[in-house]
Amino acid sequence: MPTNLAEVDGVKIQPKHRATCHCGAVELELDLPAGLIDVRRCDCSMCRRRGAIAASVTLDGIRIVKGAEHLKLYQFNTKTAKHYFCGNCGIYTHHQRRSNPTQFGFNVACLEGINPLKIEGIPTYDGVNHPADQH
Repeated sequence: MPTNLAEVDGVKIQPKHRATCHCGAVELELDLPAGLIDVRRCDCSMCRRRGAIAASVTLDGIRIVKGAEHLKLYQFNTKTAKHYFCGNCGIYTHHQRRSNPTQFGFNVACLEGINPLKIEGIPTYDGVNHPADQH
């Protein structure tokens, strides 16, 4: 199963790759010198509903190029993870991870030129039984 990818369906992941929401109000620049890292799905209540394929980047690996004023924050349960989406079109762009708060997860579908439906064998993380919930 691929968890790290240098390209998707013949499209190379750029070291600095542009990502946008659907309406274009939010634009991000992601540092991806090693390509897509930790490509995954999650089955937690949030991820199950949004259905996005995510990958990871360090906290300093995302820059909001434009549209910070359009980003909305959503938190739930422990309020550790910070989920961001465009307030205009509703597209999830990225989130600060609960399982690794030193990273952002980002919506692979927001990457310019990338069709995440062309990625096969994506692992699904068990977000329902999150390690932080184990006592």
